[in-house]
Amino acid sequence: MISINGDRVISDLRELATIGAFQTGVDRVAFSAVDIQARRWLVEKLRQAGLEGSLDRAGNVLGRDPKAAKAILVGSHTDTVPKGGWLDGALGVIYALEAARSAFKSGETSAVGVDVISFADEEGTFLSCFGSRIFCGDIAASEIEAAKSKDGTRLLQALDAVANEAPHHRIDRERHLCFLEAHIEQGPRLEAAGRRIAVVTGLVGIRRLRVRAFGRADHAGTTPMAMRRDAGATLINFAAWVAQEFPKHAGPDTVWNIGSIAFQPGAANVVPSQSELVLEFRDTSAEVLDLLEGLVSARVQAMNGQPVAVAAETISRIAPAAMTASLGAMISDAASSVGETAMHIASGAGHDAMFVARVIPSAMMFVPSMGGRSHDISENTSDSDIVFGCRVFAEAVARARKNPQAFAAK
Repeated sequence: MISINGDRVISDLRELATIGAFQTGVDRVAFSAVDIQARRWLVEKLRQAGLEGSLDRAGNVLGRDPKAAKAILVGSHTDTVPKGGWLDGALGVIYALEAARSAFKSGETSAVGVDVISFADEEGTFLSCFGSRIFCGDIAASEIEAAKSKDGTRLLQALDAVANEAPHHRIDRERHLCFLEAHIEQGPRLEAAGRRIAVVTGLVGIRRLRVRAFGRADHAGTTPMAMRRDAGATLINFAAWVAQEFPKHAGPDTVWNIGSIAFQPGAANVVPSQSELVLEFRDTSAEVLDLLEGLVSARVQAMNGQPVAVAAETISRIAPAAMTASLGAMISDAASSVGETAMHIASGAGHDAMFVARVIPSAMMFVPSMGGRSHDISENTSDSDIVFGCRVFAEAVARARKNPQAFAAK
């Protein structure tokens, strides 16, 4: 089995976590000063490892193996959500760095090298998975021009921070044979099962819809219930319908959420004249997503005008992404080689791999998250699980380098 330096992995992760540190977590949102600092830190680490490291004008960091004409692409992202955790994304980048170091240290002759990538703005401060999408040529200029953060800062303005860096890195279908990404699970399944490694079978598709109701503001004390055009009650009833109907049609891994709801004018003594909610649902099956979206459309149509106007629009649609089974098998075999039977689970969160998978064979590996926590300063994974996961990941990369024909066809 290929050798890694576990102490170095932990040290690198801890050092990276000092950049943008916030209490026990990290606040390193995309294109902030600390995000750029972390990316420059990584460039230097890549160069010290013997790779050609550079930051490009999209914020992507690429470490290229200078001795190889072909390479396994490995990595993740180092940006975080506001006041987030220290491992989300960063773990996969440091695993990738250590896998590259291990490949050099092994001294084995191979025509296939290891390239390391850290994608920009995976978390969507401006545009979700911006870095992987531009790297893969899967984004329109108009989308970049329209993108902005919650505070109104435009992505094009934020990109000024890297305007003088290298030209955009691009995926090379001739060079990059496959993509491997490691990540914390961000959920409780591995920990609950007492397991240390999961092979990701696929990444969920995501549908996000905005539903609005338009009624009439009236005095809440003097207007009889039967005479109200209550936009607030209308969407509360819609939310209750979702809770009742979605379980009847959902798949075993379907999840849904209403995480945003607002009433206008928002006063306790005024019947709401307008209301809005955002409904999101996720599944690895496009057919299930289509079914649920169709049910919502039919329900909104049935509610419209009785007595409140109701309308829905789809504001985000991300297709599910299947992972390459033969690459997943390499991760599973790498785990077995050190006595661990890997779980096989779908990812309920989006990751850069879902866009890279559209271009080259791709696979993902999870390690446990303590308490299933993520996107919060409480996010953590034990040092022993971090080091164990890196051993498995580096071994999987080594196996992919030795046997690229095993995953040549999806």
